[in-house]
Amino acid sequence: MAKDREEVVEIDAKGMARPLGEIAALRMQGRQGRFAVLPSPPHMLVMRKLEGTKGLEARNCLLSGEIRSAGAICDIVGLIGHAGWNGELLVLDRSSGRSLFFDQSHVVGAQSTIKTERLGDVLYRYGILDREQVARCSDATATGALRFGEAAVKFGFVTREKLFSIAARQLEEIFYGVLLVEGGMFYFLDSYEESSLSIRQKLSVPTLIREGVRRMHETRYFRARIPSNQHVPALSSDRLPPQTELAEMCKSIDGARSVADICRIRGQSEFEVCRALFQLVQSGHVIIKPPRLTAKDAVEVCNQAAGLILRELDAMDSGDTVREQLASFAAKGDVYPVLLAGAGPADDGTFDAARVADNVLRINTRDGADAMLSQWLYEYASYALFVARPHLHRGQAAREPGTEETSLSKRLSQRVSAVLEPIAPPATLPGEPKK
Repeated sequence: MAKDREEVVEIDAKGMARPLGEIAALRMQGRQGRFAVLPSPPHMLVMRKLEGTKGLEARNCLLSGEIRSAGAICDIVGLIGHAGWNGELLVLDRSSGRSLFFDQSHVVGAQSTIKTERLGDVLYRYGILDREQVARCSDATATGALRFGEAAVKFGFVTREKLFSIAARQLEEIFYGVLLVEGGMFYFLDSYEESSLSIRQKLSVPTLIREGVRRMHETRYFRARIPSNQHVPALSSDRLPPQTELAEMCKSIDGARSVADICRIRGQSEFEVCRALFQLVQSGHVIIKPPRLTAKDAVEVCNQAAGLILRELDAMDSGDTVREQLASFAAKGDVYPVLLAGAGPADDGTFDAARVADNVLRINTRDGADAMLSQWLYEYASYALFVARPHLHRGQAAREPGTEETSLSKRLSQRVSAVLEPIAPPATLPGEPKK
C-alpha cells in the first residue's frame, strides 16, 4: 500500500487535486500548465495540455491503454504495423520507458531508458567495446554535442558499418523488451521528429513479432536450465565434443566464463548463446554451474576454511608455527604479496575481504585477475591444510595413543573440503597444492 500511495493524487469535492506521494508530485510538477479534462470513464481521468505545447507535445494520441501481462502488447504492435501508421509507441512502467518508432509497417528506430539496452551497453555485451572505451564515449557525449555512436566512430573504436549492424541488434532487444513488459501503460503518438532517430533502420513488424513470440516461448525453457547470464557453463568430463555446429560453442566454454562472458567472446546475443547452451545441456555435453562468487564472498570462504584449521591447531599449541609458514608462503611470488597486502591475516587466520577485493583491482600483470581470485584463495587454504597435517598427526598421537594417526587429519580435511567447494577448481583435492 505504501508503494501504491506514492502514485496517488487526491481530488476533493471542489475538484482540487493534491498529490499524496512523491512519485505523483514529481509527475505533476513535470506537467505544469493548463489542461483540458477529456471525456473518460468514471474510474479514469484523461487530460490534455492546452498551452505551451510545441513539437512532440502537440502530437495526437491514437491509442493508449494499460498493460497487465507479458505479451499483451503484441496485438497492439501488430495493429500498428498492419495499419501502416507512422508514429511512436511509448511503453512506460514504474521505473523505465521504451519507445518504438514506426513507418509504413516497419520499425525504424527505438529508444530505452534501461541501462542494459543503451547503445554503450549493447556494444560492450557484443564484445565490440571494453569498459574503458564505453566510459570514454560516455564522457564525450556529456555536453550533448555528440551521440554515443558518433563518439565511438570518431575515436576509431568501431566502423560505421559495424555500428549500423549493432544498432539493428539494439533495436531488436528493445522491441523484444517491449513485448515482455508485464505491467504499465502504452501510448501511440501520431508522427515523430526524424531527429529522434540516432540511426534509421527498417525492420519488418510481422517478422519482429514472430521472432519475439518465439523467443518468449523458448526463453521459458532456457531459464529452467540457465537461470541467468551470470551462470557458468562447463563441459561434461565424460562426453566428447559434439560433431555438429555446436562444437564451436564448446570451444568458448572453459568452466570459468559466464554466459555473459561467452556472449562477448562470440559477439552473440544472450538468447543465441542460451539457445546453443540449452541444446548442449539437453545432450549431456554441458552442465550449468552457479554464478561465480564475488571477491568478498570468495574471501569469506577462504576465511572459514583457514579458521577451521587454525582453531584445531591452536588447541594443540601448533597454530603459531603454521601461521609463520603461511606468512612465508604469502610473501612469495608475484600475486600473493599484492593480493593480501594490508589485508591480514588476523590472529584467527582471516583476511579483510574488502581490502582483498580492492587489491584484486591492482593486479594488472594478469588478465582476468578477478576470475582467478577463487583459485588463488583455494591454493592458499589448501597449503594451510597441507602444512597442518604433520602437526595434526603428532597432536592426535599424543592425545590418543594407539589410535589411527591420520583420522583427525581426514576429518578436518573433509570439513575443509566441504567449506572450499564453492571456490574449488575441478579435479583438485584440498590439502594438495598445485606444484
